[in-house]
Amino acid sequence: MFDVKRIVAGAGLALAVSGAADAQIAPSGEPIKIGVLHSLSGTMAISETTLKDTVLMLVDQQNKAGGVLGRPLEAVVVDPASDWPLFAEKARELLTVSDVDVIFGAWTSVSRKSVLPVLEELNGLMFYPVQYEGEESSKNVFYTGAAPNQQAIPAVDYMMEELGVEKFALLGTDYVYPRTTNNILSAYLGDKGVATGDIFTNYTPFGQSDWSKIVADVVALGADGKQVGVISTINGDANIGFYKELAAAGVSAEDLPVIAFSVGEEELSGLDTTDLVGHLAAWNYFESADTPENEAFIDAWHAFTGDNSRVTNDPMEATMIGFKMWVQAAEKAGTTDVDAVRDAMYGQEVPNLTGGTARMLPNHHLTKPVLIGEIRDDGQFDIISQTEPVAGDAWTDFLPESAVLEADWQELDCGMYNTETKTCVQQKSNY
Repeated sequence: MFDVKRIVAGAGLALAVSGAADAQIAPSGEPIKIGVLHSLSGTMAISETTLKDTVLMLVDQQNKAGGVLGRPLEAVVVDPASDWPLFAEKARELLTVSDVDVIFGAWTSVSRKSVLPVLEELNGLMFYPVQYEGEESSKNVFYTGAAPNQQAIPAVDYMMEELGVEKFALLGTDYVYPRTTNNILSAYLGDKGVATGDIFTNYTPFGQSDWSKIVADVVALGADGKQVGVISTINGDANIGFYKELAAAGVSAEDLPVIAFSVGEEELSGLDTTDLVGHLAAWNYFESADTPENEAFIDAWHAFTGDNSRVTNDPMEATMIGFKMWVQAAEKAGTTDVDAVRDAMYGQEVPNLTGGTARMLPNHHLTKPVLIGEIRDDGQFDIISQTEPVAGDAWTDFLPESAVLEADWQELDCGMYNTETKTCVQQKSNY
């Protein structure tokens, strides 16, 4: 919670406000509007509804701490309903009709890319809180989720070095994030000496329910005795059917470990995890992190929702970090103007919930630790590996066309700078 100061009449003293009821200054004046752009219906509601509630909690906390610039915050919530073109329409509505100062939203990369042209046309600002495929750096987006070098690459390293995996099944939902991430991973695995024939890739539609053949094909990969591992970029409620089929096939984590990039506490809360014990996920936060900051966050979440069974997860932490950085930047700039806030964002620091500090980089990505978690029978994760904070890369080193690119909005004012030609390339917003 952020301290707000007031001058005590006649004494000329500053009183620091820490959140106690008798020391607060009620915000006043025209509300600062905060756009909330998350699916509350459709296939992605299983993941995104919680992020809407997270923003509402943060807005409530900030208002109790005095608001921003002495003004109250007002959340404007819309439902793009897991409909990718509707994300663009709702973003335009937020910026032009509701006149929001900032947007917190999107989950899938296809929804983010749908919104990008609107943000860039109208000079809107969005904080995107979910792990993604990288290969992007927009002037109008701050990426508070993981880039591939903060999740996907370390996950593959863990599987190879700690679990002895020699063959990889790359299973994903059929859209830009899984496809681009798996292109990067395929190139990385090739560099590590994994044969093309030992990499199996499969994509399925959103909401896929029949996993029997795919699971059978993956199991068959190990017929030669080599250890097989699954890298899962399956999104949304399709995960329910996938993990149920693994259990039905009698596949244990010891036989065929799965490491997921889009399965966290929220998704597992709807599953019987008995047969999933030992499978893995790679994130930058788990609810089981044993830190004072995390304990306070969980307590605040339960108090706000009135439900002690509501879990926390990685995109919630990323939302919190982005929100607090935006507040700090607006206070530093003395305005919510997008250009001024953007300039004030670089170098902003916020304590993360697993120990350490998140810092905003000139490429609009964060420093983040990489955590590997093992699923427990209660739907939580045992943290079995944690790194020091890693700086997020907008452009991967493992695709030749990207290795020469750099993003730096602070000094170069460019998100796609070619270090060989010394020129700034205009990134296309279409997808």
